[in-house]
Amino acid sequence: MGAPRRSQGSQRLTLLHLETGPEEEGARRLTLRSDRGPVECRLHEADANSPQAASGGGAAPRAGVLWVFGAGGGFGGPAGGVYHRLSRRLVQDGLTSLELDYRRAGDLVSCVADVLLGIDYLALLGCDRVALVGHSFGGAVVITAGALSRRVAAVAALSSQTYGAELAPRLSPRPLLLIHGADDDVLPPACSREIYRRAGEPKELILYPRCRHGLDGCKTDLDRDLSAWLRRVFLPAAAAEPAGTRAA
Repeated sequence: MGAPRRSQGSQRLTLLHLETGPEEEGARRLTLRSDRGPVECRLHEADANSPQAASGGGAAPRAGVLWVFGAGGGFGGPAGGVYHRLSRRLVQDGLTSLELDYRRAGDLVSCVADVLLGIDYLALLGCDRVALVGHSFGGAVVITAGALSRRVAAVAALSSQTYGAELAPRLSPRPLLLIHGADDDVLPPACSREIYRRAGEPKELILYPRCRHGLDGCKTDLDRDLSAWLRRVFLPAAAAEPAGTRAA
């Protein structure tokens, strides 16, 4: 793997070496061995020679998506595993995905360092532009990590908390997507509204009626809107929509 890589941020990690595991449902299990412990991941790596990339329809330069869950950590994401579902679709567009599980779930500083290390690893794969997606506590993690890394091209925060999201204004001029269930009984939609109010352009806020914190009741809408937004960020042929607020 070459020389150790050190992530940015207030609690930086050094990537010492990589351990690869078995393939599970189209994803490769990885362990990023750092100087402060292992970071477990699942990699969905796009083929640089895919028909989409070869025809110019894929992402250029090579791009990736890094996904993190809430305060409990783990893989898959809300809405019955949206991270895994969309990762398997986006590889067809030439987008590599890395699902990342925190070393110390719930510790904001530590989790941000984990994400920055994941960004460094994606850079080793040639992904010079990365979108970050996080749910709940993970929304604050990706907003903070996005503000600290120049490799981050865009950030999406789903059902996000406000604590730890104070750096949202520093994401501009990179796109910020905020998604929230209008009936969230854990973190009210006012959280995303407040982050939206403070953030610079371009930004978009989507509120799903009758949808709660885990976004299970709006799974189809979430898959459609989040995948379309990621394609607009990275794929030149994708049709753009004006930023703003809307109810799905």
